[in-house]
Amino acid sequence: MKLLGINGSPRRGGNTEILLNNALFGAKTKGAEIESIALNNLKFAPCQECDIMPENGICLIKDGMATVYEKVLSADAVIIASPVFFGSVSAQTKMMIDRFQCVWLAQFEYGKKMFLKARPGAFICVEASTRKDFFDNSRAVVKNLFATIDVKYTYELLVTGMEKKGLANQFPEVLEKAYRLGEDIVSVSRRR
Repeated sequence: MKLLGINGSPRRGGNTEILLNNALFGAKTKGAEIESIALNNLKFAPCQECDIMPENGICLIKDGMATVYEKVLSADAVIIASPVFFGSVSAQTKMMIDRFQCVWLAQFEYGKKMFLKARPGAFICVEASTRKDFFDNSRAVVKNLFATIDVKYTYELLVTGMEKKGLANQFPEVLEKAYRLGEDIVSVSRRR
């Protein structure tokens, strides 16, 4: 079972990365093959909404997103992790999501099935304030991506009050929730 974690935070060693790594570790202890992509380490352009789009769902722009497409295609489960920036996911996460427009067109305009099976997915999101409504837009954006890539929104871990870098390490109950999320997503994936 292959689990892909996508880290949308620009901050290395921050709360988003800490929680994603705990989730991936939980999955690994259940026997999953885990892989993580830090979007900030990739060089990729935003969606250009090309005038001519191939019906096969393969983006015309050749850049770092090729790795993301390949790994999403082969994953048995996906975890997206992002901080909240101005009421939405990070720019890195949103750029990646927008680049799946080619996949959306292939599936919903041209009727091409891109993914062979539905897979479980999870969303890990942190934000600095204590306003839980700040997660609403981020969740909606990720759910739209998941619908496009045939991933069922199965789990979420939404954590408020995470302003300071590394603060998540001071909350064992939050780390445990991330770890359990990783374990649970493996169990759900194996039942499919």
